[in-house]
Amino acid sequence: MIRSLWSAATGMQAQTLNIDVISNNLANVSTSGFKKSRADFQDLLYQTLRSPGVSSSADTQVPTGIQVGHGVRPAATLKMFTQGEFQTTENELDMAIEGGGFFQVVQPNGETAYTRAGTFKLDADGRVVTSDGFPMEPEITVPTDAISLSIGTDGTVSVLLANETAGTEIGQIELADFTNPAGLNSIGRNLYLPTASSGDATVGTPGEDGYGTIAQGYLELSNVSVVDEMVNMIVAQRAYETNSKTIQASDEMLQTATNLRR
Repeated sequence: MIRSLWSAATGMQAQTLNIDVISNNLANVSTSGFKKSRADFQDLLYQTLRSPGVSSSADTQVPTGIQVGHGVRPAATLKMFTQGEFQTTENELDMAIEGGGFFQVVQPNGETAYTRAGTFKLDADGRVVTSDGFPMEPEITVPTDAISLSIGTDGTVSVLLANETAGTEIGQIELADFTNPAGLNSIGRNLYLPTASSGDATVGTPGEDGYGTIAQGYLELSNVSVVDEMVNMIVAQRAYETNSKTIQASDEMLQTATNLRR
């Protein structure tokens, strides 16, 4: 009975983490380029009271043993990089990646970070930057006399200058990808950093060698499904409640045992 108390407690702790992950998904349902997470769990060690396969006689073996588990623990929070839906914005600096890949941006410390959010803007120097002012890599600078900006599906950036009829190419967007995107380190601000689990970034041209294409004037929405997260929340809440009932049942059994002499 004491064992059941601790096992149920681990179940309640696990479901608390599960709700934390679900709430973060729902909080970012309107965040461009956000990728939902899923909590994975694994069972704890087992106490073996009788090993399966031991001899029960000279010619027979025990077909199944007696093993009692000690609960559950969180194993991972898996980031799921499925494609989100697209939203048209008609903003020439908004970009969505249709397929695999990440935009590259340079942080103030000089380190390259990666993002799926294509909500880019111009800074005072005409550079294409994120909402936090981090410039895109490779750096693209739009001339002050540019009338319009055009971004091809292959990442080619062109502008139409005043008093000109033909576009002028000013840069090329490159995408990065990873062997295991789920192993990236989320640092907030829609940014990811590579880890030993994700592998190093490989850089290529949009539309080539498995990289996605660029859609100008669109944003990739969060891949969070509100309905799915609500169902997951109900399941987690009921699992939490059930584990609490197990603790109550174990407590009542202990109370009965302590009152035997009365």
